[in-house]
Amino acid sequence: MKEAFTAAARRAAPLKTPTRLTEEATRDIAAALTTLLADVFAVYLKTKNFHWHMSGPYFRDYHLLLDEQSDQIFATTDPIAERARKVGGKTLHSAGQITKLQRILDNDADFVTPSDMLAELREDNLALAGYMRETHSLCGEYNDVATASLLENWIDEAEQRVWFLFESGRHA
Repeated sequence: MKEAFTAAARRAAPLKTPTRLTEEATRDIAAALTTLLADVFAVYLKTKNFHWHMSGPYFRDYHLLLDEQSDQIFATTDPIAERARKVGGKTLHSAGQITKLQRILDNDADFVTPSDMLAELREDNLALAGYMRETHSLCGEYNDVATASLLENWIDEAEQRVWFLFESGRHA
């Protein structure tokens, strides 16, 4: 009977991954990652929105650029969520939670010019890189080198997206 009770107790136990991080570090890092994840989903969906609604003489180039960028952005979602869990926290549960947490603004306009799309995504990716840096700094305070290392790569990817969007949107 003791074994059945133990198994039942384990099934009822809250999600709490064992970690060497303090409870404060777990709380703060998981919260920062979850908010960052909401922002990543917001940038991902806006990038796909603009990809789907691109028009004009550079349609093919911009359409393909935004498709590549959205794939890169989406590829970070699972590692961000899993990192929040690995440090002992929780992460997003719903689209509604994304809406509550995201700092990146949506764009529901019926029409956006291609140059405005590129400029808006450039600014969003700049903001995203900034939020990643803030999270990286927090990880440094708690000596969470694994999360900091992941963030360094994602910051570099965001900066590359900014560069491509900037150069693609320039008028010679």
